[in-house]
This record gives sequence, C-alpha cells and structure tokens, in this order.
Amino acid sequence: QVQLVESGGGSVQAGGSARLSCVISGYTFNNHCMGWFRQAPGKEREGVAAIGADGRTAYADAVKGRFTISQDSAENKVYLRMDSLEPEDTGMYYCAVDLMVRPRCSWSPSEYNFWGQGTQVTVSS
Repeated sequence: QVQLVESGGGSVQAGGSARLSCVISGYTFNNHCMGWFRQAPGKEREGVAAIGADGRTAYADAVKGRFTISQDSAENKVYLRMDSLEPEDTGMYYCAVDLMVRPRCSWSPSEYNFWGQGTQVTVSS
C-alpha cells in the first residue's frame, strides 16, 4: 500500500520561507512524477510543482521563482521549498504520485493516484 505523509506546514509571515517534506512508503521511485498541490478554502485543488524521475521540474506561474521542488530517491522523499511567501499561498498542501509513465508531468489532480493527508500553510500579512 502506497502511503504519503506531508510535514512542515505552519504559520508564516509574508516574505518568509517554509519547507515541506513528503515521505513515501510502499513505493519505489521509478519513472513517475511527483507533484505538490494546494487547495485554499472555497477553491479547487491546483498544481504547484512537479518533478519527474529525470529530475525535470515544472512550476505553476504563481510560484515560479519562489518555490523549488526536489526529491531524494534514496530516502523516498519529496520536498517543496517555499520562499517569499504571500498570503495568497495559504492553503492545504498535498503531495501526490502519478503511477503512469508520462513524457511530461501532469498538472491535473485526477492523474495522480496516491495522495497524502495534507499539511496546512498559513501566510499572514
């Protein structure tokens, strides 16, 4: 059974930084995409960052230049470094794995097969 557990959320002031971690168990890193998504109250879940097995990364326009996704295959971990946080970054952050091998990582939450329970990030102005 694949399980993902996020950590590292909390309350941060605008302009600050945070680092989210995601530990994956029951799964071995392969030719798959890992993604970070977020969901604000009353809004749909949206893709934030994704990383392929080859290390290629992709970012939503809203976080480009501020967020960095990385992975440690040996430790089965995925990270999201968030800098210059803004109140608009507030939301529940989820990591997920897409078990379909794709030429490019998908932004669609429906393409991801397993999800963590989420970790809350609150950015105050």
